[in-house]
Amino acid sequence: MHRCTTSRYQGLIPLALAGCLLASPAMAEANTETELEVSGRVGYELRLFDNDALYSGQSDSANHSLFFEPEFYWEWSNGDDGVIFKPYIRADEHDSQRSHVDIRELLWVHVSDNYELKAGIGKVFWGVTEFQHLVDVINQTDSVEDVDGEDKLGQQMINVSLVRDWGVLDLFLLPGFRERTFAGENGRLRGPLVIDTNRARYQSSAEEKHLDAAIRWSHTFGDWDVGTYWFHGTNREPVLVQEGGVLVPLYEQMDQFGIDVQATIGDWLWKFETIYRESDNQEFVAVQGGFEYTYVGLMDTAMDLGLLMEYGWDSRGEDGSTAIQDDLFLGTRLTLNDIQSTEFLAGLGQDLDHGGSSFLVEASRRLGESWKLSVDARIYDSDDAVDPGFALRKDDMVQMTLERYF
Repeated sequence: MHRCTTSRYQGLIPLALAGCLLASPAMAEANTETELEVSGRVGYELRLFDNDALYSGQSDSANHSLFFEPEFYWEWSNGDDGVIFKPYIRADEHDSQRSHVDIRELLWVHVSDNYELKAGIGKVFWGVTEFQHLVDVINQTDSVEDVDGEDKLGQQMINVSLVRDWGVLDLFLLPGFRERTFAGENGRLRGPLVIDTNRARYQSSAEEKHLDAAIRWSHTFGDWDVGTYWFHGTNREPVLVQEGGVLVPLYEQMDQFGIDVQATIGDWLWKFETIYRESDNQEFVAVQGGFEYTYVGLMDTAMDLGLLMEYGWDSRGEDGSTAIQDDLFLGTRLTLNDIQSTEFLAGLGQDLDHGGSSFLVEASRRLGESWKLSVDARIYDSDDAVDPGFALRKDDMVQMTLERYF
């Protein structure tokens, strides 16, 4: 487990460098010119909170932060080989845990006619649903970035993708584990007890050096996209154990089986995800499914309007560590299809057991060629202490992000 910022990468850097060293002979022997592309983004984020902080030590009203995410891409052998390097840096005004550095990607990629090989630090996304990604299991969640689970830490990996007529078979070896990040004592969007990541514990004696593995098959059958996988290794979702006045993460070993299905039928997009997870302490099934119907060319304009509905269920009920155990989600997505790429998403989540609800709005628009403005809003409403959303009842906020792409 990591004890300071620099030690987080003791297990990350050697694997990534090994991948680059493997690539070096191919680069040296290649007669084609090596190309380097540099791109990325830099941005400013402002969070405005409607209520005073609920817990001692938290900041009130406003929070400012800066982030920087460059991307370097080297390509040679006529595009058959390449190295991607994408570091990420955030500096937060109040929360020292949110001020962090991560390597999102440092990956050698080799492409052949019927397979693709990746080695280093990478990001892999699995999932089709909008409001929860049950099947997404390879990368660890970067919870200090946001509470929606969309942001991920880089993961050490060796990945071979075999492309065949009967589908794509992905084989993963994951030699190392990343602990989940959590808000610190001064951070908002957390519960009443601070999570002490420096005291994290593991079920495996190998701790963060446990060798995880996964295999996934995916294929397209006409209008249907289907994927299924098995994962064996360290659970990315820790059990939080109270010790004194803090919570300590415990990372168990698990086996997880997952299925995701998406069907595109006319203007309908049907989505379904399910997992079965087994560990020493519990086994359960979770499901997320629904649809999105799109009115294309709304009112004879270039705009598209999508209507979304999803339902999430977890067999653990109140004993689960997730906020979604019996929840209904409704949403709408408006895409203007203009030069500025203006998009708008609004969603309402309703807990059918405890009556709590959450409302979100996400809007974004390009400003000129290089700038992008995003405005997100989240409102939490819960009166039941058993409801996982009860801890965030004072964290209604509006977040404004200004980014420049280069």
